[in-house]
Amino acid sequence: MRAKLHRLTVTEADLNYVGSISLDPNLMDAAGLVEGEKVQIVNVNNGERLETYTIKGERGAGQVCINGPAARRCQPGDIVIVIAYGMMTIEEAKTFTPTVVFPDTGTNTIL
Repeated sequence: MRAKLHRLTVTEADLNYVGSISLDPNLMDAAGLVEGEKVQIVNVNNGERLETYTIKGERGAGQVCINGPAARRCQPGDIVIVIAYGMMTIEEAKTFTPTVVFPDTGTNTIL
């Protein structure tokens, strides 16, 4: 694990979008996520796990929008964890400290 946004509230689910997860850039910045980065989404409500990529949503809005087919697996109001992974050597991993962000679950804002 390189970075994690822990317990976000899904604000939207757009089945007709191409794919991805739209995130408030404030959340992405706090976790060090970059647009287009592959992430795993873990849905606390139903146990679903899926992989997708990030796109920037509206800054300051607390947006967490599940797009495309994944919208069938996460609904507005669900609590999700967004996890980014990185590749490194064993030696790098021994000293690496992941970024873990705990936003306010109700508003998806950085505390």
